[in-house]
Amino acid sequence: MSLVQRLEMRQGQALVMTPQLLQAIKLLQLSHLDLTAYVDAELERNPLLERAEGETGDERPPGETPSESSVDRHGDAEGGEGDGGDFDGGDESWIATTLTASGADMESALDTRLDNVFADENPTHAREAASGDMLSLTPAPYGNTGGSFDGEAPDFEATLTSEMSLREHLAAQLDLATRDPVDRLIGGFLIDAVDDAGYFRESIDEVAERLGTPLDTVARVLKLVQSFEPAGIAARDLAECLALQLRDRDRFDPAMQALVSRLDLVAKRDFASLRRLCGVDDEDLVDMLAELRRLDPKPGRAFGARAVEVLIPDVFVRAAPDGSWLVELNAEALPRVLVNQSYYARVSRGAAAEGDKAFLSECLQTANWLTRSLEQRARTILKVASEIVRQQDAFFLHGVAHLRPLNLKTVAEAIGMHESTVSRVTSNKSIGTSRGTLEMKYFFTAAIPGAAGTASHSSEAVRHRIKQLVDGEARSDVLSDDALVQRLRDEGIDIARRTVAKYRESLRIPSSIERRREHFAYTR
Repeated sequence: MSLVQRLEMRQGQALVMTPQLLQAIKLLQLSHLDLTAYVDAELERNPLLERAEGETGDERPPGETPSESSVDRHGDAEGGEGDGGDFDGGDESWIATTLTASGADMESALDTRLDNVFADENPTHAREAASGDMLSLTPAPYGNTGGSFDGEAPDFEATLTSEMSLREHLAAQLDLATRDPVDRLIGGFLIDAVDDAGYFRESIDEVAERLGTPLDTVARVLKLVQSFEPAGIAARDLAECLALQLRDRDRFDPAMQALVSRLDLVAKRDFASLRRLCGVDDEDLVDMLAELRRLDPKPGRAFGARAVEVLIPDVFVRAAPDGSWLVELNAEALPRVLVNQSYYARVSRGAAAEGDKAFLSECLQTANWLTRSLEQRARTILKVASEIVRQQDAFFLHGVAHLRPLNLKTVAEAIGMHESTVSRVTSNKSIGTSRGTLEMKYFFTAAIPGAAGTASHSSEAVRHRIKQLVDGEARSDVLSDDALVQRLRDEGIDIARRTVAKYRESLRIPSSIERRREHFAYTR
């Protein structure tokens, strides 16, 4: 075999992952919050990018200040004849016609003495004001109420109240509960270790070792903090939290103490074991469980609660007059950016160094690619959402029970895209419908085969049907998993018992034994 060197030319196809392509893929799977943060970072880094702001309605000629424009719309403040007139040199006849009455006439008209009318003023000043001293009856200057005509407007935000956090609420009670500086230091450390739910999550042994104080001292200060409001604060577990609240209500008797010590039996609804443990009858046990339900398992959630983040849909779906569905993008979830070509032309003409020219060229290329990537992302989301609505039109008409089985491959083949692209589009995206805002992944469900060759059913629809059957069961006829399987097979759904148990547990529905115990307790 001879070794020969030669040149050959071959033609082939290969996918090259350029930085621009990686950026487009990254933008496709970002949520609108992450996308907004990414665009904001690019706006700060790239001088050629600017945000496409909408019209604010405050249009005025170039060079005119906002205050001038505002004044011109409400009147001529520069000597013209507006509705307000000239404040300093205008007609003051309204003052004269209002305050020309004498003091005796005013007392006769008011049917009382001026001493009573001007109770907070000096009576002498009041009579002088009524007798014709106009300046004493002019309104007080705005400076007395936090502002003036010549100064800045009053700071109304300084007068607003702020919501007190849990730590501030506990620290204020600690200052009143003890004057010992050591106890205050330990108490402040313990309060800092209380989470948002109101639980003390650290070990007092570690706290004592970290602070270099005896364990008994830390335990004593922790007991002091646990006596603060709200009741149940700084507990180390759920049982201690409930016990603190029961002590505060003077309801922590031996029977209730035994009940709180076995919360596992309460969760299992093992009422027979609880009756033997607490030594009470059925009626007393029902009252004790009702008392337990009235307690707050998270006493700290009333303070400093985090703001609820509203799920903003990326796509809206609404019914059209002709019976079809209109799918449109949510403009609030799409950041719009523009490339400032005029600024690039002006700056590039003055750039002499090669490094400056290379930087401007890179910024222009990045800006153009970002705008194209955002447009492509919006078109792809709209195309995928439109196909989802077409596949699940029965859901939008009739509800969850009519949800069809759907996978990513079906949508990808229908719109001519790769399955991985559809997966990225549906991640962290939501659709706003008349039935609420739902994630795009919600519409992709597994198929449950139908009985006797009938059409398959969506797993979400089957889960919804199981919940309906359990909610509609009679207390005397609790449906077991086998009974649920038979009911579903009678409706044409071929499903295994273990699948029913899995769906029931995902819906947080107790087993038939626990539901029967609960129904028996309420019946007794």
